[in-house]
Amino acid sequence: MENEARKKRIFSGIQPSGELTLGSYMGAIKNWVALQDEYDCIYCIVDMHAITVRQDPAQLRRRSVAQLAQYIACGLDPQKNIMFIQSHVPQHAELGWILGCYTQFGELSRMTQFKQKSQQHADNITAGLFTYPVLMAADILLYQADLVPVGADQKQHVELCRDIAQRFNGVYSDTFTLPEPFIPKMGARVMSLGNPDNKMSKSDPDGCVYLMDKPEEIRRKFKRAVTDSETAVRFDKENKPGVSNLLTIYCAATGKTMEEAEEEFAGQGYGVFKPAVADAVVELLRPIREESERLMADKAYLESVYREGAQRAQYLANKTLSKVQRKVGFAAR
Repeated sequence: MENEARKKRIFSGIQPSGELTLGSYMGAIKNWVALQDEYDCIYCIVDMHAITVRQDPAQLRRRSVAQLAQYIACGLDPQKNIMFIQSHVPQHAELGWILGCYTQFGELSRMTQFKQKSQQHADNITAGLFTYPVLMAADILLYQADLVPVGADQKQHVELCRDIAQRFNGVYSDTFTLPEPFIPKMGARVMSLGNPDNKMSKSDPDGCVYLMDKPEEIRRKFKRAVTDSETAVRFDKENKPGVSNLLTIYCAATGKTMEEAEEEFAGQGYGVFKPAVADAVVELLRPIREESERLMADKAYLESVYREGAQRAQYLANKTLSKVQRKVGFAAR
């Protein structure tokens, strides 16, 4: 038990605003699987964050459960990790409100993602979109997380989370653990197949491969993947971003080094290379897709996982929230 107590805690979440992609798997979920024995891990399906932009209600419900099935199919063990749906733990919203009262308007207005999403959704700039980073801070601080696996686009939010925690701790004495951004050494940064200058995104159907894509769909997407006018298969991110992206994907899918991959396709051209990458991805995702489909047919099991996950999450969340409520002066319940 002492060893358990010394484990560092990791918190992370992905929005169910679209289907999980190959980029989500290679860049995040694959790493989570590698971390589950070494750390105390909490993985949340952040459906409350998803509604900062309009969602189809039936799709949001389906994706939330499908995402859980895919987490498990990717290798995340519900016994080793706490996995739950954010809206099932109301303490996130409660702490979010309190922390909003310790966050400056100027801090939120400087958030890069708010500026970007305001441009993308100019007809629907909501208060939720503006205060999104406060809810993200609540997500992390509720569980006294030590580490938060993030990409470069979310690092600013973790820095704000630390600022809010330090401000609260400064007023009321130590209450929150100050989280650190955690960028795993392993983990491929997968770019769009259609525009290799951009990260693979679930909002770009032709530029991304979804975990649940059928083999023929995967092969079609790789056949159309952007390369260049040369035929040489070599890693050169600046001059050959499309080929470099495909090499990164191939290495992540097969476990080969970049040198081994370059040697394998030396002198063979893209007509051989692109189908080989597609086949490697098909075989990588086949067991995940098949297991996800099996799990989705077992609704009772998935419900039991997310309900138990929410109970375990609430137990931890209540310990933090009750301390915060007492410190700010709320009457005992």
